[in-house]
Amino acid sequence: MSSMTKRKARLIVHGDQPYNAEPPLDRLRASYRTPAEDFYVRSHGNLPDLDAATWRLTVDGGTGTTLELSLSDLRTRYPVAMVTATMQCAGNRRADMRMVAPVSGDPWDAGAIGTAEWTGVRLGDVLRDAGVDERVGLHVAFESHDMVEGHPYGASIPLAKAMATETLLAYAMNGEALLPEHGFPVRAVVPGFAGVRSPKWLRRLTVQDHPSDNPIQAGDYKLYPADVTAETADPANGHTIDTMPLNAAICEPGSGAALKSGSNRIRGYAVSGDRAVVRVDVSGNGGRSWVQAELEHEADAPFAWTFWSTSLDLPPGEHELAVRAWDEAGQTQPALPDETWNHKGYLCACWHRVRVNVT
Repeated sequence: MSSMTKRKARLIVHGDQPYNAEPPLDRLRASYRTPAEDFYVRSHGNLPDLDAATWRLTVDGGTGTTLELSLSDLRTRYPVAMVTATMQCAGNRRADMRMVAPVSGDPWDAGAIGTAEWTGVRLGDVLRDAGVDERVGLHVAFESHDMVEGHPYGASIPLAKAMATETLLAYAMNGEALLPEHGFPVRAVVPGFAGVRSPKWLRRLTVQDHPSDNPIQAGDYKLYPADVTAETADPANGHTIDTMPLNAAICEPGSGAALKSGSNRIRGYAVSGDRAVVRVDVSGNGGRSWVQAELEHEADAPFAWTFWSTSLDLPPGEHELAVRAWDEAGQTQPALPDETWNHKGYLCACWHRVRVNVT
C-alpha cells in the first residue's frame, strides 16, 4: 500500500485538516472503476487510526437485541455481497456555483465522485440478525469513530434503504482492504444517496423511530432556496439531501486546453441517483447545437455512472464545450448554475462547460 503522502500528491487537495481532495478529471475518466488512490476524499473531522483486530461494531436492532460484531464476525457470519456503485459528494461541482455568488464549503470541481466495486455484507442481513422490526417510518442511525467539532460523526438513512439489497457494510474496495481515508476497517455504502449517508469508520448502528439528531444529519446537508442565507437558514425548513440528482461532466479535454482544429475526442461521465441515464448530448458551441454521445455502462451496475464519449469537429478559435444528460424519466439538467444556486453550494447539476482554444 502506498503512503498517505504519496496518495495525497496524486490529488488536488482542498484541505488538510480535515482532509478533502479530488483527482484530476482526466485520471477520473481513465477507468470505469476508480482506483482507491484516485478516489475523492471527503472528511469532516480527524482520520481515525483503527486496529482491525480490536475493532467492534455495536448493532441495536431497536427490539432489545444488541450485537457486538468483529471484522471476523462480518466476514464469517453473513454472505459476502458486492456492488459496483458510484459515490458522490453533495458538494460536487460547487466551483460552478461559486461563479454565481459566494458559497460555503470546499471548492470542488467535478471530481468529488468515483465508482468502485465494494465488497462486504448486506446491511439488511445484519439488521435482521439484530431482530429489526421492519416497520414503515423507522431509520438506521450510524455513529462513527471520527470526531467533528466535539461530536462523533453521525448520519442516518430510512430503514427501507438500509434493508435494500444494494446497501452494504463494506470492508473492501476494488478487491482490497479499505484505505484509512476511505473508512478502514468498515464503512457503509448506500448507493444512489449522497456520500454523507455512507459513513466511514463505523462504530454503532441503531434502529430508531426518527432520523439521527447528530449535527451532520439534523443541521447540515440541507438544500435551501436561493433567498436563504447562512444567517436565516432554519434546518427544520431545509430539504434533507439523500438521493443525488442527474449530472454529467466533461473530463477530457480540460479547461483551457489547447487543441488542434479538426476532430477532437470529448469524454466524461454522467450519473443519476436512482434512474438510468439514457442519453448524453455534447455541444461545441455553448449549447446552440448538440450531438449525441456514445454511452458505456455496465448492465448489472444500476447504481454506477455512465461513461460517454464523442468526437467534435472544431474549427480554430475559442470554443465553449457543454454537456447535458437525460434520464429514463425524460428529465435533463438546468442550463445554468444560477437556476439552482444555494448558499451551501449543494447539488450543482447544471450543464458542465469547458472552454478550450483551437488552433
